[in-house]
Amino acid sequence: MQKTTVVVIGGGATGVGILRDLCMRGVDAILLEQQDLAYGTSSRYHGLLHSGGRYAVKDAEAGKECIEENTILRKIGRHCVEQTEGFFARTHLDDEAFEGKWLEACAKVGIPTIPISVEEALRLEPNLSPKIKSVYRVPDAAIDGFRMVWQNVASARKYGGRVLTYTTVVGIEHSNNQVVGIKVRNTLTGEVSNIVCDFIVSAAGSWAGEIAALAGITVNVQPDRGTLIAFNHRITSRIVNRLRPASDGDIFVPHGSITILGTTSASVNKPDDTVPNAKEVVELLNIGEALFEDIRSYRMLRAFAGTRPLYSADPNATGRGASRGFVTLDHAHDGLKGFVSVVGGKFTTYRLMAEKVTDLVCGYLNVKTPCRTAVENLVEDTSPALMAKARLYFPAYGAELAASRLGSEGLEKVIARIQEKPEKRQLLCECENVTMAEVEEAAADSTSYMISDVRRKTRMGMGTCQGAFCTFRSVGAVDANGLSWGKDTNVLFKEFLQGRWKGIRPILWGNVMREMELTRGIYEGTLNINGAIDNEGI
Repeated sequence: MQKTTVVVIGGGATGVGILRDLCMRGVDAILLEQQDLAYGTSSRYHGLLHSGGRYAVKDAEAGKECIEENTILRKIGRHCVEQTEGFFARTHLDDEAFEGKWLEACAKVGIPTIPISVEEALRLEPNLSPKIKSVYRVPDAAIDGFRMVWQNVASARKYGGRVLTYTTVVGIEHSNNQVVGIKVRNTLTGEVSNIVCDFIVSAAGSWAGEIAALAGITVNVQPDRGTLIAFNHRITSRIVNRLRPASDGDIFVPHGSITILGTTSASVNKPDDTVPNAKEVVELLNIGEALFEDIRSYRMLRAFAGTRPLYSADPNATGRGASRGFVTLDHAHDGLKGFVSVVGGKFTTYRLMAEKVTDLVCGYLNVKTPCRTAVENLVEDTSPALMAKARLYFPAYGAELAASRLGSEGLEKVIARIQEKPEKRQLLCECENVTMAEVEEAAADSTSYMISDVRRKTRMGMGTCQGAFCTFRSVGAVDANGLSWGKDTNVLFKEFLQGRWKGIRPILWGNVMREMELTRGIYEGTLNINGAIDNEGI
């Protein structure tokens, strides 16, 4: 039986942000996640660090929070942020009257908007439609959700934070209307155990209602599914938003060598309803043509979906009608002390959400230490000496990628692996420049139990070939290192390939179909792995 002061439920951005803040203030805390970290909403979105422009007209408070947190995250999480800037572009299909309302709303909440000519916009972004009518520059940026989550965890661990993945909450223990512990089940082994604690914070996102129900409390969270498309091209170097009231398919976000188009909005019954379909893909392509006319000629990598945890005091508010703001619910008002839920919000505001929740918890615990998460960097900058050392072992651009993914401490460990066995500098994933040593380091982490866990830490398999070549290499690396969870290679193959197939199936036409046949030929034909790509299992 484990003991702690605070249990945080949910391994997305908000949960790890709360864990970090609590631990930095000296509070003993454990974070629980039912799958892998960043498995849910925090990795299933377009990766936009909002300027707030998208919300300024309809939800001024959310817009103000976004621009303030945007500025903070650029500093403390700069290794996760690509400072692309953004365009808001009005197309020939959009209402000119909204433009004036938008400019006025942005000015009120402090979002800078710089007008540029259409000619200048087309010079900077030549793939934009020549039919656009007006363009404004805003301080949007691209942010890597996986990396941000893991760097928060790395920071929390420095201050004593503990993380348990593949751990599902099955009961909330209380006595005399006061939380005294939590009952959990290991989803891999089925083992049930208890954690003694004084306080529980639910940052479970779309699952927040289910967690509250374990204590007999109602929280109105409506899962809202959004589907997105990843293109194997950097269609634009800047984020491009469509200048109209927030709707489907009006954001293009560049990430490294790819671009993500999103998103749709549809209320769903289950938090894990994250299987995209071809109809949604076609709808996104149709809408996206207004900004990029040649969108259908760009190669698609995959489609993916996540659920937003939309909260409203009105249980009938759904979809884009619900606020994108957040709220902290102190369940002492529901008759249970020591239990708090945080619901709603945006990835961009995760740090602020964590600060507000931690302030509340520390008030109960009589902890006076102030919040420092807005001023202390998530990870230290890699020293010039270490970078020079890394360049001896990594491809030219690969050294920078590895440093940003691993941080200084992780980079040192990976270099040590390569120094001991030089063959481990071999790239297992050429698309993302991931070495065998980095895969081994990620696989050895206490939160890794399958190849997809390694993927989320390294981005392996997320590039052009979508795992066609790096899957057998990575499975071989795990097997060769004798990890306890890596003994059944058939299971490893199927789990990873099925995860990739889930996103490829909705776009299965043209070149994508030919490439899928290559993957099927490698794994079902050459390697004779039955069910590597299970058409019926998705």
